[in-house]
Amino acid sequence: MKKTVTTFLAMTFVAAALASCGNTIRGMGQDTANTVDATQSAGRRVDRAASY
Repeated sequence: MKKTVTTFLAMTFVAAALASCGNTIRGMGQDTANTVDATQSAGRRVDRAASY
């Protein structure tokens, strides 16, 4: 009986940990995409400023 409860609690903890990892990885992907967009935008502004 005790082993079953321990196993259930361990599996619940692992499931919660994996779910939070998925959110973190998704957030990192969005942050990376935003960084790339900002860098490209800044490059365009510098290019326009150098053209004048």
